[in-house]
Amino acid sequence: MSGKRRLGKTKDSRTRKQVVKAVNVTEAESLREELKNQAGFTDYLLTKGFSITSIRRYVRDINNFILWLDTENMQVEQVSYNDILHFIQEKKNTVKQRTLSAMVNSMKHFYTHLISIDQLEDNPALHVKIKGVKRRMLYQILSKKELESLYHNFELPENEKHVFKNQNWFKASELAGKRNKVILGFMIYQGMGTSELSNLTEKDIKLREGKVYIAGSRRSNERTLKLEATQIMDIMEYQLQTRKELLELTGKQTESYFVTTGSSDRVHNMLTKLIENIHKKNSKVTSIKQIRTSVITHWLKRFNLRQAQYMAGHRYVSTTEGYLVNDLDDLSEEITKFHPMG
Repeated sequence: MSGKRRLGKTKDSRTRKQVVKAVNVTEAESLREELKNQAGFTDYLLTKGFSITSIRRYVRDINNFILWLDTENMQVEQVSYNDILHFIQEKKNTVKQRTLSAMVNSMKHFYTHLISIDQLEDNPALHVKIKGVKRRMLYQILSKKELESLYHNFELPENEKHVFKNQNWFKASELAGKRNKVILGFMIYQGMGTSELSNLTEKDIKLREGKVYIAGSRRSNERTLKLEATQIMDIMEYQLQTRKELLELTGKQTESYFVTTGSSDRVHNMLTKLIENIHKKNSKVTSIKQIRTSVITHWLKRFNLRQAQYMAGHRYVSTTEGYLVNDLDDLSEEITKFHPMG
């Protein structure tokens, strides 16, 4: 089996502004030679867009696991859920729980690879969790259908329902509703967060190209994303008519794409109220971060890691890798339950 590998930070574990740096051909060939005892697994990880550092770590963990299997006279194809528990039981007194958790994650990827090449049918590591490891609380993941339903079923106010209100109130409410649907679309289809929605300007919307430019920040990379066909008419109406009417109605002058109707110009307050109203109609929806997490999780099912990293605007690929936990574990539950082995 392979010897110890010196691990460290590499330029490939991060992305530079504007450009997502993938592993190039020369680096890939060098890595294949270095990790040739796990060539198939290495190729699988490369196609998934993992960084060189992550690939080395995953292969190292699997090599250590195979060494243990050798002492047990077992093959990787013979491993069961209980065998992995036995491995954890033996290692838990000499290895930190966080390290064990990382090793189990490596096994999940390894066995997913074996399934992809029809070497196995089930992943014995899939439902193994390590007790006591403090992990980021996951949001309840909304399905793609649930996300799209939020947009398509978004209700605009109807005049006859508000006859007791004055017409100025109704007009403001109607315009705000059209604005809010556009905001919701950007959350669901482009995965925008609070700061990105707050910083969006009219020039960032490229209607002719069917794209939106999302500016970078200290914590995120800039990117340009495609607008979905279902959004374009609503965005066009907002940009060419609704936004102008909101500016006229409120008497405001602002470069912010989304015009508030209240005394405050803070888009954050408007977004908070929007989520509260959506929550009243769908109790599953709790925050903008939850929607964004759901969107990125679904991107990772459709695109490779580097593409998802670019679309999410993550500066580091390791940030995007963190969302893979949502995919590997049960999507409908928060991780509050760990395996009972202590």
